[in-house]
Amino acid sequence: MITHSDSGVFTQLPGAAADGARAFLITGATGFVGQHLVRTLLRDGHRVTVLTRQPARAAALFDGRVDCVTDMAQLPPSRRFDVVVNLAGARILGWRWTAARRAVLRHSRIGLTNKVVAWIAAAEHKPALLLSASAIGYYGVQPRGDATELTERDGPQPVFMSDLCREWEEAARAAEAHGVKVACMRFGLVLGRQGALPMMLLPVRLGLGGPLAGGTQWLSWIHIDDLVAAIAHLCRSGGSGSYNFTAPECVPQAQFSRVAASLLHRPFGLPMPGWPMRLALGEQADLLLEGQRVAPARLLDNGFVFTYPALREALRSLL
Repeated sequence: MITHSDSGVFTQLPGAAADGARAFLITGATGFVGQHLVRTLLRDGHRVTVLTRQPARAAALFDGRVDCVTDMAQLPPSRRFDVVVNLAGARILGWRWTAARRAVLRHSRIGLTNKVVAWIAAAEHKPALLLSASAIGYYGVQPRGDATELTERDGPQPVFMSDLCREWEEAARAAEAHGVKVACMRFGLVLGRQGALPMMLLPVRLGLGGPLAGGTQWLSWIHIDDLVAAIAHLCRSGGSGSYNFTAPECVPQAQFSRVAASLLHRPFGLPMPGWPMRLALGEQADLLLEGQRVAPARLLDNGFVFTYPALREALRSLL
């Protein structure tokens, strides 16, 4: 099967040099999404600089083919970037959302984004586009039994995960005041051989992957190849505003487990209650027990074609 990552995703970008190359600045390059993005850019002949706290690790990950900086202050105002992709942020799942943890999550997203925008403000050559990560947590919690599709026209809710995404996007949009187009990418669950999927599949492999807390909560997802291709699509189209990075097919959690079990030739497991997770994680459990049915309305309207629009094909490509 030919995927986006096999077929020259970042080719024929507007404004490229004579050799077809463009200069990218990437934050969060050593994360799951960042690694896929950087490797695709390098394969397609572009120049990549990464902002990272682990320059030795980044250099090793990318075979010494990227420039590494540990602080935006290391980049002189004369440095030229065509596109900035802002993916950095502390892991959202894990520790309970105490006041201290919320401060870490905000600083790693909003604080760093503010530094990126401050550099853009001082830059002698402004990038054409800032692509900044966000998440479908922007939409808050969708009540069980509500099958309404959420699109980019829907607003946030007064809950922490929604506030976090809203403030993150507002920080990125400050770059518009300096003549830079800004697109905020609201990621759903990203499916790949890294990230959350291996842990999600573990109970399925053990024959325990049944419906969680009833299994009716919506699960909005996107294949990693489609995510990287959608970034390239926005680089070509010069899109701005907010975009839902989710596949056209959204499924209930129970269906996700059922499809995964069938592909792994495992039984569809016993139901699992949600209260232990709620007890352990508090409000954070909403990410797993509530869910949202999110549609990629603007990507589809802009002509983006998904290689993996349906779950079964997406999981099969990864298993």
